[in-house]
Amino acid sequence: MEQQNYAQLVLNTCLKAGKIMMESGSEVYRVEDTMKRIAINAGLDDIQTYVTATGVIVGFPSEQSSQVIQITPQAINLEKVTAVNQGSRQFADGELSLPDFYLYLEEVDDATPDFPYLWKIISAGIVSGTLMIILNGTWFDFIPTFIIGMIGFSVHTFFGKKLNMKFLNDFVAALVIGSLSLLAVSLSVAHEVNSLIIGSIMPLVPGLAITNAFRDIMAGHLISGVARGTEALFIAGAIGGGIIVAFNFF
Repeated sequence: MEQQNYAQLVLNTCLKAGKIMMESGSEVYRVEDTMKRIAINAGLDDIQTYVTATGVIVGFPSEQSSQVIQITPQAINLEKVTAVNQGSRQFADGELSLPDFYLYLEEVDDATPDFPYLWKIISAGIVSGTLMIILNGTWFDFIPTFIIGMIGFSVHTFFGKKLNMKFLNDFVAALVIGSLSLLAVSLSVAHEVNSLIIGSIMPLVPGLAITNAFRDIMAGHLISGVARGTEALFIAGAIGGGIIVAFNFF
């Protein structure tokens, strides 16, 4: 009975670590590697894992035990990924016992700090303005791009989190960005509408999803790679659709 309880704790710990990492934007191969290292360091070498973008399955054939956990809608928080990896290293070095490691993971999941929302909005404006300059824009358009980028990111976040409308938030944010860019040029507040739009939509571009999709495919995780790539394609299509509607109607 004690061995069975220990195996269940190892199973729960692996699932907890995998869930946190997948929901925080980690690659599939990194998630599987972390879970396997946890199990091996806990003394269960026969771990079997199956990770997709929507679920994690972990099993121990020797213990006749397996379990699946669902991956909920994801957000990018690489601080959590780093914290899980750090805890895994401490567990491997004997600095954390298995029960303490599980409690550590619960704390990581619940208490890992995130940047304040205002900081994110300002960062989106800075990213928009600087990338607009890098992509051959003019300094005259920096302030309009900065403002439109912040507004677009705010709309994207509002529709995505407050109203829980996936892909529609990308479309609406791009529509707002396109409309405001055209308005700024028509009012002579800015010079080049293309530079405004290109810079302002950069915070919305699913760069990490595309990168992880290619890395998963190259690592042999075809299902997760294709799923993430498809999601990134839909996001890009929604952004492009919003810009097209803005040009056609405004």
